[in-house]
Amino acid sequence: MKIGVVGCGNISDIYLKNLTQVFSNTQVVGVCDQVEEKAHQKARKYDIPQVMTLDQMLSNPKIDVVLNITVPKAHYEINRLALEAGKHIYCEKPLCITNAEAKEIMDLAAEKKLQVGCAPDTILGAGIQTCKELIERGEIGPIIGATGFMTCPGHEWWHPDPDFYYRKGGGPLLDMGPYYLTALVYLIGGISRVQGMGSIPQAQRVIHSEPKKGQMIDVETPTHITALMAFDQGCIGTMIMSFDTWYTHLPFIELYGSKGSICVPDPNSFGGPVWIRKAHEKKWTEVPISKPYNTNSRGLGLSEMIDSIQKGMLPISSGEMATHVLEVMNGILTCVEKKNDHEIRTAMPKA
Repeated sequence: MKIGVVGCGNISDIYLKNLTQVFSNTQVVGVCDQVEEKAHQKARKYDIPQVMTLDQMLSNPKIDVVLNITVPKAHYEINRLALEAGKHIYCEKPLCITNAEAKEIMDLAAEKKLQVGCAPDTILGAGIQTCKELIERGEIGPIIGATGFMTCPGHEWWHPDPDFYYRKGGGPLLDMGPYYLTALVYLIGGISRVQGMGSIPQAQRVIHSEPKKGQMIDVETPTHITALMAFDQGCIGTMIMSFDTWYTHLPFIELYGSKGSICVPDPNSFGGPVWIRKAHEKKWTEVPISKPYNTNSRGLGLSEMIDSIQKGMLPISSGEMATHVLEVMNGILTCVEKKNDHEIRTAMPKA
């Protein structure tokens, strides 16, 4: 299928590299960006035939799928326009910012008989696929508990344009939470209830990266969040998401079963390591990884979605899963704001 890419920012290089050089079923035929020179740079670098405006891309009958890798606040509008133009969409996380926006996108896709896919696609990588296999084989028994930890001092230390991470629709939960929550619901199942607490330890932050070094950011969203999650099958999970933490010895994700525990690799990566420790064993054992996609394979979800469309199947990195994860995140943020819990009404898609 032929792909038009909207957004030529920091994340676009790995997408364009993989879509033009790695996956056999993806053909990028056009790129666009608000800053036209960025689009020209990417077109030259990855030998993409055309630089287009968004209108030109949406009206081009040769383009089957729009890859939306713009900033989160632009996701809803571009997704909606692409669906109205008859294009399948694959979107960077989160799918939208509000639950209502996500529902409108999914309803429109159903009406138009189009497919929606959404990052993260790291769940398709070698590391998490290995964990999935271990769980399905019953290696640790039924899962009774789970933890997830994403802690760092903030994106202003490395990102060239970090401002949007601290605006409404940003923060560690909506930025990094999709990796952790998508991995958790993929490995365990859907989430039915959440609770959360959060804070803004730094009301202003100084950018330390170029080219905006020294500029100030006014923080509009909680940057340190602790959440509780009740999974449909009875498991209870805890999670910390923070842009205010320098160092930690905590794992990325751990799953606790009746017969042992699994240490899940970084859900923002595709590889390992995967560790397991069964009941009464004295040490952790690293699990050999033989699954494909052990390196940075962003765009794999789009490739898998195209394959699923051609087979008439629901993709794994689906809009339905992304909508569920978005409601979980917004539920946690509602709890942070209103100091109560939030009932989840969406369901995980059935296999």
